[in-house]
Amino acid sequence: PDAVSSSQNPLIGNKAAAAFILEGDLGEKQNGVSLQYQSGSSFYHTCGGTLIDKQWVLTAAHCIGSRTYRVYLGKHNLGLSSESGSLAISPSRIIVHENWDSYNIRNDIALIKLSSPVTFTDKISPACLPNSGSILPHNYSCHVTGWGRLWTNGPIADILQQVLLPVVDYNTCTRSDWWGNLVTNLMVCAGGDGVVSSCNGDSGGPLNCQRSDGTWDVHGIVSFGSSMGCNYPKKPSVFTRVSGYISWINNVMTSY
Repeated sequence: PDAVSSSQNPLIGNKAAAAFILEGDLGEKQNGVSLQYQSGSSFYHTCGGTLIDKQWVLTAAHCIGSRTYRVYLGKHNLGLSSESGSLAISPSRIIVHENWDSYNIRNDIALIKLSSPVTFTDKISPACLPNSGSILPHNYSCHVTGWGRLWTNGPIADILQQVLLPVVDYNTCTRSDWWGNLVTNLMVCAGGDGVVSSCNGDSGGPLNCQRSDGTWDVHGIVSFGSSMGCNYPKKPSVFTRVSGYISWINNVMTSY
């Protein structure tokens, strides 16, 4: 589905921003998944997600409905029906945050338990979770990845895209001419320079940020963007802040 308050099916910038899209080495972030729903005899990409354990995928609550889903892991090109090392698995259960508020877009987080555990490979590996409560500084470089639209109202990308987005700190993002009180301290903002955006990054997909030791953490889940289109100045992409939900994630994973 669309990133919640966006008029687009939520990645990346407009045509002018194409040069900023890095289709390069995604090797360090092979944890992104394609969440697909069934219609007739076919499955269609609807959201992104992040593998965080051999049997668990993190995504956005607003991605989940009453459809039949499958999770495609190890995918790079959605246009290819089969890719070496990729794997489709059905969920055994889906747990949406009990305080998910679709009106105010709060607690936009869900966990998908896979029906069978996956074996990690060079194509399928889990993301690390950030330390509970960790807050990224202003302008910290992160990457958003997904198969979302390449520009406003453009086609969905077959090839997995990634784009560099700098973090916008809470004090900036909540200014009245930015997002104001729509953004809470359980969210992360990134982008908003009017050039590059994830507003077309897949809803539910990861905001990956690298630690100083080189490991990558999933700090955000694509939640919403501007209905005024991609790359609207002072309207950065907004992500669920994963570091604010570490105990919830751990509780769900141990309870199910």
